[in-house]
Amino acid sequence: MSKTRFVLAGALAVGALGLAAPVQAADEATVSVLHGVPGATVDVYANGNALLTDFKPGTLTDPVKLPAGEYDLKVVAAGAGAGGAAVIEANDVTVPAGANITVVAHLKADGSPTLTPFVNDVSKVEAGKARLTVRHTAAAPEVDVRANKAVAFKGLANPKEVKADLAAGTISADVVLAGTDTVAIGPADVKLAEGTNTIVYAWGSAKDSNLKLAVQTISGLHSSPNGVPAGSGGQAAMADSATQLSLTLAAALLAGTAVLTFTRRRATVRN
Repeated sequence: MSKTRFVLAGALAVGALGLAAPVQAADEATVSVLHGVPGATVDVYANGNALLTDFKPGTLTDPVKLPAGEYDLKVVAAGAGAGGAAVIEANDVTVPAGANITVVAHLKADGSPTLTPFVNDVSKVEAGKARLTVRHTAAAPEVDVRANKAVAFKGLANPKEVKADLAAGTISADVVLAGTDTVAIGPADVKLAEGTNTIVYAWGSAKDSNLKLAVQTISGLHSSPNGVPAGSGGQAAMADSATQLSLTLAAALLAGTAVLTFTRRRATVRN
């Protein structure tokens, strides 16, 4: 596990220990977590204390504000206990401040599990616009994202993302294996609300025929960009014009898995 991912893990451990302040401060980060590993239910420990039990695949946590600092974290198979073999273990991890991120526990293209931190774009959007972000976090080859059966995002590979600011409204979308008409996920009608960033995650395994979509919606982007918007679940979404898209890679700032607060505030992803 890389140092970057250890950083994210530590961030979540802090929130689980109940240290998050009620408002965003200069020395805090905003962190959400998506569990996208099929069949892998886990428990999370920080400093030897149980923080989260039975964290199930397909669960997207609410965002939590976490103070900067250094912490220990251990993730084990559900029911293994604090002394169980670590799926992920990080000691003296650093939690950076000031970022809004989502960390995804998912499968690589080859099917092995990993953690990938994505930086959420919370910059302001123009009036009448909405931001769409699509992230490939599934054990699957490159995919094309289609809108109204026309390719919009072409050749998206795990674990990359694409994003664009689009006119707010409803679109119909699906995901196909790159260069084909073989539908892997969808179709789905999606509403892109003005002033939001709708983030769509493809997760699961093509080989095991359990590919799914998870969605996170960050609101408040049509107001002052100085605040840190919250996130919530929503319906799957894709782009409607290839000319409106730009390809970017997520910058890794933080890392992790889950927090005790999330046991009370999980938002189950709608597939």
